[in-house]
Amino acid sequence: MLELLTSETPNGWKAAIMLEELGVPYKVTPISLSNLEQKQDWYIALNPNGRIPTLVDHDEGDFAVFESGAILIYLAEKFGRFLPTDVKGRSRVIQWVMWQMSGLGPMMGQATVFNRYFEDRLPKVIDRYVRESRRLFGVMDARLADNDYLAGDYSIADIACFPWVRGHDWAQVPIDGLPHLQRWFDTIAARPAVQRGLLVPEPPKPAEMEEKTVRQGKNILS
Repeated sequence: MLELLTSETPNGWKAAIMLEELGVPYKVTPISLSNLEQKQDWYIALNPNGRIPTLVDHDEGDFAVFESGAILIYLAEKFGRFLPTDVKGRSRVIQWVMWQMSGLGPMMGQATVFNRYFEDRLPKVIDRYVRESRRLFGVMDARLADNDYLAGDYSIADIACFPWVRGHDWAQVPIDGLPHLQRWFDTIAARPAVQRGLLVPEPPKPAEMEEKTVRQGKNILS
């Protein structure tokens, strides 16, 4: 049995979407970021970085995988889906996964933090992260002008990037004027497995959402 320890963040949704796309059984263990559950000793024993998500493969001797990109690769290789097996095809997909992990995720995360959660309004800092996030959106748009997906067929590259693009309104990074990115986004958003993955773990009730969002604050990068 696979167990996903996760919360409602883009990195968490990446893993949940992948599991839903695979259609395999898994257990969800919600992790409360606002209560710093991800910093508790029992969790650190699984994930030394103290972030979410973490995947535990109980069929493989309780083997734990941390870092969302590594989780996507592990699952793709375990089940033989969403990652080509030829050297060049595999490399293309992993290049885009690394691109998301090193660029799109961190920049969008910082844009979100400084636009939504940081106590002081720092226009120059906000502008820096919004402009870089928008530039990265432009990189995707250019790639998608001649490709349906980022690395050939639908793959973990698209699964990795989608939740971060989805948060563009919340991060206040516009995607207007990027028609290829919008087309790609709409196509992936319509996938039933993606829609199911975005509900993992179960979202808070509306009355709880505002309080939870404020308490989580700067944990958005988890």
